[in-house]
Amino acid sequence: MKLKKSIVTLMTALTMFGTFQVAATQEIANAQTTSTYKSKLSKANLAAKKWIAYHESRGSYTVRNGRYIGRYQLSSSYLHGDYSKANQEKTADRYVKARYGSWVNAKKHWRAYGWY
Repeated sequence: MKLKKSIVTLMTALTMFGTFQVAATQEIANAQTTSTYKSKLSKANLAAKKWIAYHESRGSYTVRNGRYIGRYQLSSSYLHGDYSKANQEKTADRYVKARYGSWVNAKKHWRAYGWY
């Protein structure tokens, strides 16, 4: 009986250690992805990006609307759990480039339909 209890205690301790280790690894990974991000946009695209940010969230990185998060109201699935400013900026640039080609085109779409 003592052996069984010892094994259960040992397994619990190992499981908890593994959980802590995974959490620490995820924290390190998030810290590495939260570095600064600088986009290389033209003045027109930068202005359109700021316009969309204002109309989506009033420029807030922390605002939430259901599954949409942050300054550009991106789906949480796009952000992969990293809601840092740098990741929001980088992800928004990637999304807009893939979907519209430019922030200027994204703004045109937003003005026509009320979303981008």
